[in-house]
Amino acid sequence: MSARSRALLPILLVWALAGAALHAQSAVEPAPDPAADLVQRALQKQHDGRLEEAVPLFRQAVQMSPRYFLAHQHFGIILDLTGDYVVARTHLFMAQQLATTPRQKAQAQRAVAISYAFEGNCAETAKYEGPLYESYLEVRDFYDAGEIADEMARIFSECGRLDDAMKWYRTGRETGLRDPDIKEDQKDLWDFRWEHAQARIAARRGNKAEAQKHVDAAKAILDKGTNSDQAPFFAYLTGYVAFHTGDFKAAIADLQKASQTDPFILSLIAQSYEKIGDQAQATEYFKKVLAAPATHNPPNAFARPLAKKKLG
Repeated sequence: MSARSRALLPILLVWALAGAALHAQSAVEPAPDPAADLVQRALQKQHDGRLEEAVPLFRQAVQMSPRYFLAHQHFGIILDLTGDYVVARTHLFMAQQLATTPRQKAQAQRAVAISYAFEGNCAETAKYEGPLYESYLEVRDFYDAGEIADEMARIFSECGRLDDAMKWYRTGRETGLRDPDIKEDQKDLWDFRWEHAQARIAARRGNKAEAQKHVDAAKAILDKGTNSDQAPFFAYLTGYVAFHTGDFKAAIADLQKASQTDPFILSLIAQSYEKIGDQAQATEYFKKVLAAPATHNPPNAFARPLAKKKLG
């Protein structure tokens, strides 16, 4: 081999390695979808509360890339938030078909379940969240399985199916506690959620004494100091119990201490003002519901449709 050839070997080796690296990178990181920029612009509109401006961008995205998971998933979500539920699900079902990773499949299935909650259809919600709960159990993800059980329970509760709600809240706690590596603060969290749920359901049944018993138990767990971030949820609890047991002024006072970006809490305040005859304040709070963060979750599923109806 000539000296010149020997000198070229390191350079050729670098080129070969660089080419292999680029090939490997392209195999792992596919080129961005042509509609990705449209989806990002639409998501920014959604984040800014400009939902009606996001809709045509998502529509353009699914037309440009009809097999783009994120475009269909987020278009379906925005249509739920703007009240077009039937069309929303055509895109959410398409997202289910296009999902390729376990994460995408779980996101798509949950989105369909939440979509049915926007219409108060608990049976269809359970049809999609039930198998999702089971899929988390199969991989021994007890925390996420418990979260899904609790979410399903909350939807049942707000639909008035209180026995089903109790069943799933109990399942959520029991499942969460199955985590072999669970720490004491996590045990307290599941216990707090369980007492919280029992208090709310007792209040919905009109049993004020039973509700108060569970409120006190929830407070005792909170006072242990292991889950201080749950304090705002206690104000929501006492306000919820007051609302459903007919003390609307107390409900307003307590709920105003809870998160003022939660559309469900804002909706309860609005309804409380309605109950005491203050329609002006009720209207203001229903407007706040629609201005709250537009996330695809049970609080919005129950609060936004009611606010839109009340505001005409």
